[in-house]
Amino acid sequence: MRSARPCGRASAFFIAYMTSKKKLPLLAKIGIAIVLGVLCGLWFPLWATRIFSTFNALFSSLLGFCIPLIILGLIVSGIADMGHGAGRMLLVTVLLAYGFTLLAGFGTGAAANAVYPWLLDGAAVSAPQGQGVEITPYFTIDMPPVMGVTSALVLAFVLGLSIPAVGGNGTMKRFFEDFKDVVTLVITRVIVPLLPLYIFGVFLSMTVGGQIVVVVTVFIKIIAFLFAMTVLMLLLQFTVAGIVSRRNPLKLLATMLSAYVTALGTSSSAATIPVTLRSAIKTGVSPAVANFVVPLCATIHLSGSTIKITGLALAMMMLSGMPVDNGVMAGFILMLGITMVAAPGVPGGAVMAALGLLTSLLGMDETQTGLIIAIYLAIDSFGTATNVTGDGAIANIIDAIWRRSSRSATE
Repeated sequence: MRSARPCGRASAFFIAYMTSKKKLPLLAKIGIAIVLGVLCGLWFPLWATRIFSTFNALFSSLLGFCIPLIILGLIVSGIADMGHGAGRMLLVTVLLAYGFTLLAGFGTGAAANAVYPWLLDGAAVSAPQGQGVEITPYFTIDMPPVMGVTSALVLAFVLGLSIPAVGGNGTMKRFFEDFKDVVTLVITRVIVPLLPLYIFGVFLSMTVGGQIVVVVTVFIKIIAFLFAMTVLMLLLQFTVAGIVSRRNPLKLLATMLSAYVTALGTSSSAATIPVTLRSAIKTGVSPAVANFVVPLCATIHLSGSTIKITGLALAMMMLSGMPVDNGVMAGFILMLGITMVAAPGVPGGAVMAALGLLTSLLGMDETQTGLIIAIYLAIDSFGTATNVTGDGAIANIIDAIWRRSSRSATE
């Protein structure tokens, strides 16, 4: 009979600290949750594990209810904002940012299909089991969403594209701006504060079920793979920028490193905008172009986030023995680049916006999405750093196009 006393006190302290008003970075909370989940899983009896399994079931139901609302709140406002002041530069910037995001997703998918069979080497993650007994919650509460994920996506695209056409500053636009604030409040005040406790429960159940050694070993390899993909993506982006702008791509990348380092510390594209602007101008981009491109790309350019989510989703599918359909994955990546629009302004917003696609298109359950959330947030900073550093490459490309078109107009 395992004693729950040593980790019982630790978990009680953990819950009390997470619900207090003390400030602690989300990454630190996630790290504490993972470590405590593993340690407590070595001592907790099944009945104690089922308490946290019950919380996770309730939280998953709440999250399922909120997903369509998150999609509507983030996407409608984000797409509607992009419709203002539409012009050639805006169109080219949006297409270029989306193109790089898709390239990151499809490149990661292709590399993962080639590398994962060797990297994962027969590892598997199944539903948590404890001493041969299924870990089930004591009770659940059904919270059906107001609409399906697909309906929410279609409605968000229709509304987001239509609002600028019928008067971008009208009542509907203001309503969805307020609705976005409500959704952001729910994410920042309810979902994100409870995530560490949810992740604690996920790793607790996996440790009790004997899965944790496989998970930690495998995901360390996957994190290394994803980091390598972000480096390759940056090298590719700045090579293209160097060719178009006729500048040294390595010098451009080196100049943008201050933005990369800042993003590592802030984990926020929006908070890094001043440094990204200054770095982009240092590379030779005109201030007018930098002031336009950098804030816009902080919202719509998501190469680093796409690499992480695509790579983690494929890893989870392969580890769980789920079939990988290339057509379904292609649709997932195409939708992912749009679904995450405006999400970088919200802590954990990119992975939250992607949850609907992970469950509806890829068919993942709460344990799988919980692991993806945990790993995504643990490596959130270098994905954000990839996003903002790549913004400098896009700014150089747009600046070169703008200069050439200006010369052509004056000749």
